Amino acid sequence: MNRPQPDDDPLVVQTRLRHERRAHWLRDGDMSVGRQLAQIGVLGWIFVVPTLVGLSAGRWLDRQFETGVFWSAPLMLLGVCLGGWTAWKWMNTK
Repeated sequence: MNRPQPDDDPLVVQTRLRHERRAHWLRDGDMSVGRQLAQIGVLGWIFVVPTLVGLSAGRWLDRQFETGVFWSAPLMLLGVCLGGWTAWKWMNTK
């Protein structure tokens, strides 16, 4: 019978990751207030920029084809989804 290796066990992987994060925090300490504010700002831009790009592209297409909001709404929604996914990935790194 194949027994899972300790490195394959999710509990072992998460425990090791938590230990590495704790060691990093003990070595480097807390982030400064300025750095925390900068990260919040970056997170906002990561979410807003794809939304605005989708909306702008949709408005341009709507003006070209005279379609009302046929392209604006779906491309804005696509931008929101892409921005949310990117922000989630950015928050969950390391």
